Amino acid sequence: MIEKNVEVNIAEEGARPIAKLVQIASQYQSKVNIRQNEKLVNAKSIMGMMTLGLVAGQSLEVAVDGEDEADAMNSIEQFLLGK
Repeated sequence: MIEKNVEVNIAEEGARPIAKLVQIASQYQSKVNIRQNEKLVNAKSIMGMMTLGLVAGQSLEVAVDGEDEADAMNSIEQFLLGK
């Protein structure tokens, strides 16, 4: 399992970046969970991610567990950092 705190640095807000994050997470076999404060959601769930939202400056804890966890974490982190 890999866990990292990532500060969101994407310019666009709303449903589009959330859908993109769900799409990225869904490409991997690993379980991907994102926590903000006390709220924990499955990053592969569009409905769960919509309740969390993505806002620039927001700090998220990303936890990835599975056989391709390193690749999944890298892709998710790069997206959240706006790279």
